[in-house]
Amino acid sequence: MSSLGKSILLVDDDQEIRELLDIYLTRAGFQVSTVSDGAGFRKALEHTPCDLLILDVMLPDEDGFSLCRWVRQHPRCAQTPIIMLTASSDETDRVLGLELGADDYLGKPFSPRELQARIKALLRRVQFASAGAGHEIMAFEGWRLNTVTHRLFHTDGEEVILSGADFALLKLFLDHPQQILDRDTIGNATRGRDLMPLDRIVDMAVSRLRQRLRDTEKPPRLIRTIRGSGYQLAAEVTTGHGH
Repeated sequence: MSSLGKSILLVDDDQEIRELLDIYLTRAGFQVSTVSDGAGFRKALEHTPCDLLILDVMLPDEDGFSLCRWVRQHPRCAQTPIIMLTASSDETDRVLGLELGADDYLGKPFSPRELQARIKALLRRVQFASAGAGHEIMAFEGWRLNTVTHRLFHTDGEEVILSGADFALLKLFLDHPQQILDRDTIGNATRGRDLMPLDRIVDMAVSRLRQRLRDTEKPPRLIRTIRGSGYQLAAEVTTGHGH
């Protein structure tokens, strides 16, 4: 996939990192905007939507986690891929970022080449998810997913905001209802990054999706855990076109 014309917004309070990545990613064909704090980030994103966001965790006015949460609650950019940067090696930071809807994580120091590879992989996944949308509406258990706009509605009128990873996982289950999906299949579809053990990534992604789908009974009724095998969507799925 060509990176030409894809826009990236980077927030980092380190001027040297901003300048380095601006030069490197611009040379790679991206349109790059950089800001130094949360306020600048919010203003820039309100003004111009972007194809991908890079958030530093430690900022002078607020942390990257609160910005990630804000993006995921903002209908205009809720599906925009997010990569978080951190100087901390603490797994808790990574888990929190992923739970809030970040799509990938990179620890400092990092090489610009590695970041570019992560960016391209994420943009490919977004393009693949859109291209493979197929049926416009997929309905199941009182929910309707628009596979073109990535909007999820319940029959009671509530709209649930999905991150890119949430959508990819839900679409995978809806494409394979009643089938047992193993962790490798789920991991490849949703993230494909070795941020932490695969089991942790998959279990967290499924847990987050269950919360989105109100599937909080013990044991869960909609997305079932199949011991030693993986997970299964226990629902009938119908497809069609609609609003």
